[in-house]
Amino acid sequence: MNIFVLTKQVPDTSEIKIDPVKNTLIREGVESILNPYDACALEKALQLKDKDSSIKIYAISMGPQQAEGMLKDCIAVGCDDAFLVTDRKFGGSDTLATSYILSSAIKHVEGIVGKADLIFAGKQAIDGDTAQVGPEVAEDLDIPQVTYAIDSNLEDGKILVRRQLDLGDQIVEATLPALVTFTKTDDLRFPNMKNKLKARKAEIRKITLEEMPEIDVTRIGLKGSPTRVRKTYTPSVMKEGLIIQGKDSETAVNELVAVLEKAKLF
Repeated sequence: MNIFVLTKQVPDTSEIKIDPVKNTLIREGVESILNPYDACALEKALQLKDKDSSIKIYAISMGPQQAEGMLKDCIAVGCDDAFLVTDRKFGGSDTLATSYILSSAIKHVEGIVGKADLIFAGKQAIDGDTAQVGPEVAEDLDIPQVTYAIDSNLEDGKILVRRQLDLGDQIVEATLPALVTFTKTDDLRFPNMKNKLKARKAEIRKITLEEMPEIDVTRIGLKGSPTRVRKTYTPSVMKEGLIIQGKDSETAVNELVAVLEKAKLF
């Protein structure tokens, strides 16, 4: 059985700052990490491999050359191999173009390692928060998808997925091949020395546009992206507030209403 895990290298959002003039992210000096939701998806794949050592796990990422380090980290925790989808012509792709490129890359990888029985991904990337790429990849590949998963298990050639919903958990069964997106539950395990050495020696295989001649170039990059970011801005932060205390409830409510009326909010 083969499990493909879609991964993305993202800036550590705890370190991100906003340029007050340009209203853009300041990426210089900001550490890049494996997207936390993808890390959970990878851990869930590794847990299935713990139960069945015949399972092979392959990490796939679309990004620049520096994403190689992140993919080597995936090998260090237990991935069998990793592939980097990278080409300057992929730059500027929105979620629709990205999912198309990834689905094309998945077909390419299948030609190398065999059919993907499962595709795991994080529910969203912390630098975009769209939660669109995973489902769009499933649509491109025309396979079942299950989202917002918190756990999974293989049973009788199918996958049983526990989904996290607002009103409780839901168990969903899907036939293979299938794509599952995970929310963040389990932390990714630490690498052992054997896999660390393997990762250090590993050569991350690149997949470029040239290696996917069947791809429709009108659906990739900035020109192949139907969505545009028209404007970004930093929300103003209200630092001052009003605390009404030391009064009985009726007096406090009346005072609050008066303040809201004065501000034309009531």
